[in-house]
Formats: sequence, structure tokens, C-alpha cells
Amino acid sequence: MGWMLLPLRRYADFNGRSRRREYWMFALLNAIVAVVWFGLAGAAGVPFATMADPTADPGAFSSGLLMVIGLLGAVWVLAIIIPSIAVSVRRLHDRDMSGWWYLGLVLAGMIPMVGFLASLALLVLMALPGTPGPNRFGPDPKDPSTAAVFD
Repeated sequence: MGWMLLPLRRYADFNGRSRRREYWMFALLNAIVAVVWFGLAGAAGVPFATMADPTADPGAFSSGLLMVIGLLGAVWVLAIIIPSIAVSVRRLHDRDMSGWWYLGLVLAGMIPMVGFLASLALLVLMALPGTPGPNRFGPDPKDPSTAAVFD
């Protein structure tokens, strides 16, 4: 559980490096929250087709419970935008890559036909191991003994 919450504790920290475990456990936390959110929305009576296209049944979201569920989802998304970007940048730092690669791959992901390849490249980069030992972004998070203690 500590690994899942570590990106939230390092909320807007774009410096340093993050291990694969930190990134993927945070992704797992977001997946769990999404499943719970969709489960609550489904239990409250919103058909999944309406979640994809709210204009199909405008009256489906008029319930107070559904508005609360929607508000909770919106608050969660807004709360994790910055930590998600920060942990992705730190993960790229662990690969000894600049955080600007993240922006480039996200923008490339918005281009039709190229977007799939850019998203796949980002997924692969997040799955690859970091560079062993210290790099220009800091000490190895897997081996903190290499960090200079008395600097």
C-alpha cells in the first residue's frame, strides 16, 4: 500500500527517480479506484452505455446519488493529474531520459495513426528497468547505498 500512495506523498516532485514498482502500483491504485467508481455508478442504476454517452439518456444523471458519484470521480481525476505526470517524469528520469519525452509522447499520442505507436512506446519505456547506479537525475532508487551520504 505504501508504494501505491508514494506518488501522492511526492505530489508535485518532478525531480529524482522512481522505480517501476512505484509507477505500476500507482497505476494499479488508479485501476482499482476506476473499477470501484464504475461499480458504484452501475449499482446506482446508470447503464454503462449512458456512461459512455450521457446525451443518450439525460435523465439518468438527475439523481442526487449519481451526482455525488460523478463529483467524487471528477475530484479523484483532478487530484491525480499532477502526481500521475510527476511519477511518469520520474520514471523517465530513472531511464536517464528527460521528462520532456513524456510531453512529446503524449502529444504524439494525439496524432491519428501515430498515436498508437507513441502510446505503445510510452508503455514500453515505463516497463523497462532503470539505469543501474546513479545517473544525471539522482541516485539509483533500487540501491540507495550508492548515494553520497555526507554531501
